[in-house]
Amino acid sequence: MDKVTKFDIIGDVLDKYPQTAQFFLEMGMHCLGCPSARGETIEQACMVHSADCDALIEKINSVI
Repeated sequence: MDKVTKFDIIGDVLDKYPQTAQFFLEMGMHCLGCPSARGETIEQACMVHSADCDALIEKINSVI
C-alpha cells in the first residue's frame, strides 16, 4: 500500500501507518479499536461521520 484510497480498510491503514490515527480522531472517529470501525472503508467512515473523504485521504497520504 503506497497510497491510501477511500476504498482502503481503516484497520489495514492503521496497522501499516499508525501515525494516521490522529486524522481519524480529528474527524470524530473515536472508536478506532472497535472491530466494526476497523473493518469499514475510509469512505464508509466518512459518510457516517459526515467528514470530507477527499480531505482525509489527502492528509493521510501527506504523512505516509
